[in-house]
Amino acid sequence: MSDRKKIGPLGEELVVKFLVKQGYEILDRNYRRPWGELDIVARKKNKIHFVEVKALSSSVIENGVTHETSPELGDGARALAYIHSGIRKDRFRPEDNMSKGKMLRLSRIIQTYLMGKHVSDETHWQFDVATVLINTGTKKAKIKFLDDLPIRQS
Repeated sequence: MSDRKKIGPLGEELVVKFLVKQGYEILDRNYRRPWGELDIVARKKNKIHFVEVKALSSSVIENGVTHETSPELGDGARALAYIHSGIRKDRFRPEDNMSKGKMLRLSRIIQTYLMGKHVSDETHWQFDVATVLINTGTKKAKIKFLDDLPIRQS
């Protein structure tokens, strides 16, 4: 298996460990149907969390500015450097890979999951994205958890 194909499953495994440490109960992983997939389904405090994992190896970032490569820059300087970097944005931050089409597919698969598992309409749920930047050289990862993102329900 290529390094690129290993990054996704490794990112998911790291996020599962992160969620468990945060008190989440993992209900399902890689719930697949022909029209989509849910990476992680978890529960915390009677709310279901549908977690999309976006993992990226730092090795694909060329001339990028990250916490790992430029710790002396503040958040604002890093953001400005990112904007002006000329780097294709869909290759720099994992969350940039969340397209409108992807969000629509996720909405459909979430509805399929809720109906298929006979989840009550009164059960609260939310959509979260966990981004993982993996530095394969140092064998360290940085997880950013973006919770309760709006998702189009159609």
